[in-house]
Amino acid sequence: MARIIYAEDDEMVAEIVRDTLIDAGHAIGVIGDGLTALKVAKAKNPDLIILDCSMPGMGGVEVVRRIRNHHELFATPVLMLTGRSSAADERIAREAGATDYLKKPFDPDELVVTVETMLDNVEKRKATQKLPMRYV
Repeated sequence: MARIIYAEDDEMVAEIVRDTLIDAGHAIGVIGDGLTALKVAKAKNPDLIILDCSMPGMGGVEVVRRIRNHHELFATPVLMLTGRSSAADERIAREAGATDYLKKPFDPDELVVTVETMLDNVEKRKATQKLPMRYV
């Protein structure tokens, strides 16, 4: 079970994502704006953060930039789940530090696969870092 923070100002989309990820076995907190999401992420240090690009206060791209500059969150995987579908928008999000990018409308099964893959990659990276050094 992963601890996930999801920042989304559209209540209907937030409910779909929340229910989908709870059904997949994860704990998820939904927050309605980017600034609060950043504050909660700093306080809770989640396993994964999901952001919408367009939110009140602070957009998802700015949130991910700040996450990448925070000493405890810089390696946290961030999924941009957004209605922005242009290649330029995706490039901007990835350059800001987004780990992956999923466009709305989305298939809930694809969301689960994306989240699980991102979490698996984190676990593999942690396991690799714990391997003992070998001398040749």
